[in-house]
Amino acid sequence: MAIRRIVKYPDPILREKAQPVKKFHARLHKLLDDMAETMYDAKGVGLAAPQVGILKRVIVVDPGDGLIEVVNPELVDLEGEQLSPPEGCLSIPGLLGEVRRANRLKVKGQDRHGEPFEMEAEGYLARIFQHEVDHLNGILFIDRAERVFRPEEEEDGEEEAQSP
Repeated sequence: MAIRRIVKYPDPILREKAQPVKKFHARLHKLLDDMAETMYDAKGVGLAAPQVGILKRVIVVDPGDGLIEVVNPELVDLEGEQLSPPEGCLSIPGLLGEVRRANRLKVKGQDRHGEPFEMEAEGYLARIFQHEVDHLNGILFIDRAERVFRPEEEEDGEEEAQSP
């Protein structure tokens, strides 16, 4: 495993649409392993392949209770839109945003071996999935935010932002 460089905004790769994964082989496994190590090293809770310079539909997330890898993720059955606590991004350090996200959803995708799977997500995990899948479509949280600000501008100092 290796820690990869996280691509920072305004790098144009962050605005490109990632391509579906068709081959499930050792290179994909290494990418997933490296992405997880990179995410943990950066103290993040999610990372999409374009954030490490790879235009493939691959994400890793860990809301604090274990790693979830999703290849070719698709979000369906989104419900209960809400304005979440401020979110940030490993590719856009120093900025936070107030973003409306669905509170519940279903994630369909494949595991590292190409086996299909499906899971439901709610709350924080649902928000992380939406943030990371946006990356696969060239969308950044700053595009969806109702308000973008620096952490020191936060009006309520009690709420800590979380960076997917």
